[in-house]
Amino acid sequence: MEAVVSEVVAPEDLSKFKKKYDGELAKGSVSKETKFEYAWCLIRSKYSEDIKKGIVMLEELVQKSSKDDQRDFLFYLSVANYRLKDYEKALKYIRTLLRNEPGNTQALELEKLIDKALKKDGLVGMAIVGGIGLGVAGLAGLIGLAVAKTKS
Repeated sequence: MEAVVSEVVAPEDLSKFKKKYDGELAKGSVSKETKFEYAWCLIRSKYSEDIKKGIVMLEELVQKSSKDDQRDFLFYLSVANYRLKDYEKALKYIRTLLRNEPGNTQALELEKLIDKALKKDGLVGMAIVGGIGLGVAGLAGLIGLAVAKTKS
């Protein structure tokens, strides 16, 4: 699963699918398949702006499709949000998929990976907050010592 979330699209693939998407757009209508292919390339970009653009496209596809067609859209929405480190959104999408398909092993694997990242992120956040708290307490102690020395 690590390979899926860390895969980066080849620039020539991104260019190829952008050209196909833009060509259909110029004719007035983009097929669901073309929109998905381009969104799939965008979410594998190394640039967060591309990933965000891919998310918007995938969200549009989810809105306009039946539950049966949503599997890939929801899965890749989860992957995209994971890549942006928006783990809560990633979890929301993967759990929506799992409500429809509780036995989907790929989705279950991704859910575990997101949970792990969420816990790690939470622990790092708590460590930072704890470190700041210790720093403030230490500074207050030093100020207290300095004030006590000037009074004596």
